[in-house]
Amino acid sequence: METTNQSLKPLTTKINENGNLEIGGCDLVDLAEKYGTPLYVVDEYTLRAVCNDYKNAFKKYPKVNMMYASKALCNMGISSILSNEGFGFDVVSSGEIYTVFKAGVDMSKVLFNGNNKSFDELSLALKLGVGRISVDNFFELSLLDEIAKSYGKTADILLRITPGIECHTHEYIQTGHLDSKFGFDLTQIDEAVELIINNYKNLRLHGLHAHIGSQIFETSIYGDEIEILIKEIARIDEKFGLKLDEINAGGGLGVKYTDNDCPPSVYTIADIMINRLNECVEKYNIEPPALFIEPGRSIISTAGVTLYTLGSSKQVPKGKTYFAVDGGMADNARPSMYGAEYFAQVANKPDYELSTSVTIAGRFCESGDILIKDIKLPDLEEGDILCVYNTGAYNYSMSSNYNRVQKPAMVLVNNSQSDIIVNRETLEDLIAHDEIPQRLRK
Repeated sequence: METTNQSLKPLTTKINENGNLEIGGCDLVDLAEKYGTPLYVVDEYTLRAVCNDYKNAFKKYPKVNMMYASKALCNMGISSILSNEGFGFDVVSSGEIYTVFKAGVDMSKVLFNGNNKSFDELSLALKLGVGRISVDNFFELSLLDEIAKSYGKTADILLRITPGIECHTHEYIQTGHLDSKFGFDLTQIDEAVELIINNYKNLRLHGLHAHIGSQIFETSIYGDEIEILIKEIARIDEKFGLKLDEINAGGGLGVKYTDNDCPPSVYTIADIMINRLNECVEKYNIEPPALFIEPGRSIISTAGVTLYTLGSSKQVPKGKTYFAVDGGMADNARPSMYGAEYFAQVANKPDYELSTSVTIAGRFCESGDILIKDIKLPDLEEGDILCVYNTGAYNYSMSSNYNRVQKPAMVLVNNSQSDIIVNRETLEDLIAHDEIPQRLRK
């Protein structure tokens, strides 16, 4: 069964009676005119559809908990929708903790993850009642125990491990192989468990956490990860008499950025994980643990598009044709960082003949600021509105103020209604935290 992460465009995308692209019942040309560009647009219907994909695919396992990996896109509006859909949250900073807290999220359904959590961040997590802290290293074990003791609390934790699985994604988004900055090596687990049992009386260990990468198209590695986690839980029980009852298998399922991408469906991954989990529970003779899943990209990516206005152009003699947009690497860093590829259409010419091959360049002062190379589009003119698909994940999250340019607005569309969920930054926002020392003032 096909699921939302396998779609190139938001599910509500169509050409309307005006001949323009429409998403969520909203004309994209009208959105560009009303809110300006660059503009992030999120389709609520598509976002809720993929949430339902996950819930339906995993419902065969009675003890499953869906967690959204907030690093993909974190703001109060998105957090509110996902909380409404019953999702918990995987957060990686005090900013993400505070955002979901202010969005009214049940903090007991939040897990704090990360390889170098600060004293202040761990303190905030305990203060706001974060449900689980995924401890990444020995330093953090000691620090968290000290903080929890000072508050008179017991911190509920998982141990993050590196399971030794290497998936075939970009090397920067592989996190499950042995040579990784994340987590305890399998050979370090026993030492960590001994410290928790014998030394750290303010830590309560519930289970193990692993994450094998991002933008994953392979399927068998999910089953391999499950077996490693279950095997370790059984071994810890046998050696220490400690019965752990939770495993967190992370996320990482891929999405369809271009027609060349063929990600597996959520149902395929769910079947593999649940079947292997049931097999391993019997094989290693343990009680079925609670299973936590942390999709991020595959939850939000397809629901998001970015709108740009086309500006200047350049024809290289006997070479490429460049068309520049009013955004670029500061609102989508992935092409320059990873060589990521995207698909786009001209929102005001969606059914025109694809007559020219162009390279879409950004406006920023870097020669590497190229959004899309050699894409077939209609004849282009200044003022055309370009819609780049599948930009929901990591575009806003990784955005910057490079060249002192304001970050774009974000709107949520649904049933022909559009609502701002992130305001466009103003020039005053850019200088709001700047200070001139008094000695420099005349």
